Amino acid sequence: MKQTSGPARKPAEAVIKDIRRATRRQFSAEEKIRIVLEGLRGEDSIAELCRREGIASSMYYGWSKEFLEAGKKRLAGDTARAATADEVKELRREAGALKEVVADLVLENRLLKKSMSGAGGDEA
Repeated sequence: MKQTSGPARKPAEAVIKDIRRATRRQFSAEEKIRIVLEGLRGEDSIAELCRREGIASSMYYGWSKEFLEAGKKRLAGDTARAATADEVKELRREAGALKEVVADLVLENRLLKKSMSGAGGDEA
């Protein structure tokens, strides 16, 4: 008699890949900066730093390059940056309020022009 196993299993490689993907660590900007600055201090080798932090050396060098490029741009006077969600909301609210003011002024201007032309004044 042939014995049947439970549901079909994934290959071991796929299971390991899923586990690694689910447990991948996300580093905050502050953590990345801390790690890059530690590397720049040179107290430990980059390889030792990467082992201690649990990152690949290629990841460290990528972060280091981004960090130094951002510093270079800032020192060159490039202050452009992405706006935060709160800043975008505030700017949209301000733009809406300004549009209302412009609409009110346009309406008032039209009414004044009509009253001028009705009173025998020169038309603009």
